[in-house]
Amino acid sequence: MTDKLPHEKGFHISWDQIHRDSRALAWRLDGKGPDDGAWKAIIAITRGGMAPAMIVARELDIRTVDTISIKSYDHQKQSEAQVLKSPDLGIAGDGEGILIIDDLVDTGKTLEVVKKMFPKAHIATVYAKPKGRPMVETFITEVSQDTWIFFPWDMALQYVEPYRGND
Repeated sequence: MTDKLPHEKGFHISWDQIHRDSRALAWRLDGKGPDDGAWKAIIAITRGGMAPAMIVARELDIRTVDTISIKSYDHQKQSEAQVLKSPDLGIAGDGEGILIIDDLVDTGKTLEVVKKMFPKAHIATVYAKPKGRPMVETFITEVSQDTWIFFPWDMALQYVEPYRGND
């Protein structure tokens, strides 16, 4: 078997799909918070978690949204997770009542860092790969570990030559 490039086993997500899947994530999280079912705040993992977090916040009427910036990828190569920006610790505390939202858990390295910072937070992602799956309490769709997910914010529409030429 030959190794495939990331784009050869790709899962392309449209804006409509990420919106539908993020709403489905909100529905799974509705009423599951520790404060009579309510959540205190959302922390989005930048950058991929920002769009899903916005949709979940709207659906669940959560007004307090902050971010944590963790860099663990250079283009398509994963490296050591590094915190670039932390959320307001006065709001986040130990994570009690906090929803941490990301687009995807891959190997779980990013979420390992987040879980150490906020051990009582509820971690939710839209998509999950098997290696990172144990780091997540709630997710919508599992994809294989060797699948590369193409998110709409990483893509652009462009003309493609027809398969049989341009006559």
